[in-house]
Amino acid sequence: MRNIKIIVQYDGTRYSGWQSQEHDENTIQGKLTAVLTRLLGEAVELAGSGRTDAGVHALGQVANFKTRSEMSCVELLENLNHYLPEDIGVISIEEVDARFHSRLNAVRKTYRYHIWNSPVHAVFDRRYTWSIEQPLDVPAMRRAAAELTGTHDYKAFSSIKRGKKSTVRTIEAIEIEQTGADITIAFTGNGFLYHMVRILTGTLVEVGLRKKTQEDMQAILASLNREQAGVMAPAQGLFLVNVEYS
Repeated sequence: MRNIKIIVQYDGTRYSGWQSQEHDENTIQGKLTAVLTRLLGEAVELAGSGRTDAGVHALGQVANFKTRSEMSCVELLENLNHYLPEDIGVISIEEVDARFHSRLNAVRKTYRYHIWNSPVHAVFDRRYTWSIEQPLDVPAMRRAAAELTGTHDYKAFSSIKRGKKSTVRTIEAIEIEQTGADITIAFTGNGFLYHMVRILTGTLVEVGLRKKTQEDMQAILASLNREQAGVMAPAQGLFLVNVEYS
């Protein structure tokens, strides 16, 4: 049995997220699984490095599956990209150790959020940015971001309602860059909770709008209360950039 690792990019605009759903076949995982099953002539269980929400994009989503097929990785790559819709593309395919698992073995992920900060519409990028007309105080956002890095319980920055799993995560860096009206926020960490990046982004935007302050960040973390954090940023500005393994 071979273990195959694939790296995928996709425009999530018209999909219901990454994960296959019982009553919704319009997912990235569902589209990939359907094409792989047809190409390989066998049932395929595709595991992804993590879920992306409806409308979220990926530049480097990682997934893996087991197969008995002897089709080469080169041939499989060509066939997948031939039969997949144009908004899903497989960047690379390789055979990996049998123990490799795209989610369980991931040690670091980077997400990037795009904001267009101008009263002039981002006509050609409107599906990939959050358009905010009011000027944002980017230096204040950077100072607040520094308060949110490190190892913390990020329950206040998640849509998780209840559960026994730990909500402690480590964010190694939050980097905010601005070029004219284009603002990007890059988050790198060992894992992210449900909606965590979008809520962190929304909170930093509220700092930029002077609705919250740098000093509020530690209090929000300590509260473990979702209502204390900011709004959840729209899905379309978020990209999964890459997933790293040891």
